[in-house]
Amino acid sequence: MALISAKTIITSLCLFHITLGFFFLTNPASLADQAVVDVIGEAMGMPAHRSFDVRSPPLALLAVLLIFFGLSDLLTLSYPEPVSMITHWGAQAPLRLFVSLVTLFYTFFTSQASPFYQTRGKGLNHPSAHVNIPGYKPSGWGGEMLKNRVFFTFMFVEMISWFWAWVTLREERNDVLVRAARGRRRGSRGYDE
Repeated sequence: MALISAKTIITSLCLFHITLGFFFLTNPASLADQAVVDVIGEAMGMPAHRSFDVRSPPLALLAVLLIFFGLSDLLTLSYPEPVSMITHWGAQAPLRLFVSLVTLFYTFFTSQASPFYQTRGKGLNHPSAHVNIPGYKPSGWGGEMLKNRVFFTFMFVEMISWFWAWVTLREERNDVLVRAARGRRRGSRGYDE
């Protein structure tokens, strides 16, 4: 049995999404100025964008989507345990982990911080978004806007959290099935008497 249950992890993620949505709607600059965003962004060489300094329609849309997904995910936790934890979240957790991992890799490996564009010296150097890389060409579609510290940190936290939730769900799977079978047996005995 895990120290923290999968239901607690998923509830925390839902509340995290609702909180992020609130801050993207009211004060997006407070998210961009967080220490964890600066530390992870600087460590990975991701550029800092000042587009989070002011509220904008895209950030308002993002806020509403985060709040909507957070609330709808909280609602799924009220389903019966086998349906919620095994059927729904058993499929959602690895899918969300995969999407987070793909976007995280896209954000890092196609940005200026990517080791593929580093030409200074031999081997891997510390990535730096402050240096103009001659071989780097920005992408022509909207994906270039994803290559920033805030998005990278968000996807990094999402990836770690969904991996933790998925592993915990797999550990708890047998316990949930045993509890559901006991409940069915107890319910069928009540009708036989």
